[in-house]
Amino acid sequence: MVNNINVKDVAIQCLKDEAEAIQSLIPQIGDEFDRVVELILHCRGKVIVTGVGKSGHVGAKIAATLASTGTPAFYLNPLDAYHGDLGMITNSDIVLALSNSGQTDELLRFVPQLREQGVTLVGISGNADSLLARNSDFHLLVHVEHEACPLNLAPTSSTTAQLAFGDALAIALMSVRGFEARDFAQFHPGGSLGRRLLTTARDVMRTDDLPIVPPSMTLGEAIILVSRSRLGLVVVVENDVVVGIITDGDVRRSMERLQQDFFNVPVQQVMTRSPKCVSEDMKISDIQRLMHKNKIHAVLVIDQQRHLIGIVDSFSCML
Repeated sequence: MVNNINVKDVAIQCLKDEAEAIQSLIPQIGDEFDRVVELILHCRGKVIVTGVGKSGHVGAKIAATLASTGTPAFYLNPLDAYHGDLGMITNSDIVLALSNSGQTDELLRFVPQLREQGVTLVGISGNADSLLARNSDFHLLVHVEHEACPLNLAPTSSTTAQLAFGDALAIALMSVRGFEARDFAQFHPGGSLGRRLLTTARDVMRTDDLPIVPPSMTLGEAIILVSRSRLGLVVVVENDVVVGIITDGDVRRSMERLQQDFFNVPVQQVMTRSPKCVSEDMKISDIQRLMHKNKIHAVLVIDQQRHLIGIVDSFSCML
């Protein structure tokens, strides 16, 4: 309680109101939404998102989401448009204009210039009879019954609805473009996803002091190298060619099976003869999938002649 007000209840009610506002958008998505998605999909220019005040902040986020998911876009403040930034817009572009009321003066003032330039205007507002709706080539209704604000004044539910609607538009465009994780990484090279999708085995593989043994080495000798390697394995190489692998799991199973004979058995009798190998150009994301699918913790990096050039383990992939 703060000043005799249960602030937790107030917060919970706010979240309920905003969740309800998002749910109310579902029946508002109709054929016009399809047409706008197709319009943007075939746009030869950029998508320019604009809005004033809180709608402007939401518009900047929508533009950023579109740009990072395959739709070239940027945000333009209408006030800047009056002072030269209209030159950024060409008739190949599409303008998404956000206004909850659809009557925002600063936004409406540069609509005539857009019309004169032949720019396609998509209005997004909560009023189907607004000036913005009537003067747009396409109009998307994002209407909420009331704000989460107890005074029904501060933009809360309406801006949440705008934000969610912008996400829905971006995700729909991602789907029709066939936008994949690899594409996402190209726009987010600084993030962990980008690093996993763009980093290759060459970038992270261990190349020094590789645990290599000949096929004739006994398991008693090999077990020492398995422990020293700190990779939990040794690579069996004959005539400079990878012919097998012995892991700590192989060692445990062999000890149980061979018992007192274990130490004198050559590794070639128990080695895995088809270890998982990759090229140095394979992406870390693909290597992680390979290791997960085969329930292994390391892969061998080889060249076309099956010469061992490195080892990538699960710790190497923790980018």
